[in-house]
Amino acid sequence: MKNTRLFTMLVALLAAVTLQANDNGKGKKAATSLKVDTQKSNVTWNGKKVTGEHSGNVKLQSGTLEVSNNKLTGGQFTVDMTSVTNTDLKDAGYNAKLVGHLKSDDFFGVEKHPTSTFKITKAEPIAGAKAGEANYNITGDLTIKGKTGPVTFPAIVKVTGNRAEARAKVTIDRTKYDIRYGSKSFFDNLGDKAIYDEFTLDLDLVATADNTSNAKASAGK
Repeated sequence: MKNTRLFTMLVALLAAVTLQANDNGKGKKAATSLKVDTQKSNVTWNGKKVTGEHSGNVKLQSGTLEVSNNKLTGGQFTVDMTSVTNTDLKDAGYNAKLVGHLKSDDFFGVEKHPTSTFKITKAEPIAGAKAGEANYNITGDLTIKGKTGPVTFPAIVKVTGNRAEARAKVTIDRTKYDIRYGSKSFFDNLGDKAIYDEFTLDLDLVATADNTSNAKASAGK
């Protein structure tokens, strides 16, 4: 009789554990990988110096955003550094000179390092975030010129089904990636030729499961 009662208790306990596991799994979905639409997404840069500032664009080569239950969980991106442009200098000669300098070893060394990458390591929702304000803190590993370092920034993220949109301004200390040209952190007596260590990237990303824009772009190559 005791053995029968013990067996009955073990069966009941196993059933309870199984039921609990099933309840905890309800509503959970496997992460979905959404492909960044490189035609609809934009990345703009801005760098400042003592005497002014410059800005321009750079293209995403590829990217994905990982989502689950309408929440951002991860992602990774590759930036085509050879695509960097300037948008504030109207004189063609000065424009080409600046872009050439940015592509040189003084800055991004695109011949040896044609791409930069960013991989999200943590995506933390911001509790109580209001509409139109940053609702995530994003942390990830940024690689420029072969140097990798952590970067954290706030972002506005909207995930609806198989579509995700993200906007953010990322501040980057270029000296951490061995970009020292014109930096007062390394050179003295630069005067008004000094260039500030930090530059910014404004991100406007669109990612979908069915990316027709990227498909058309690939077909046209």
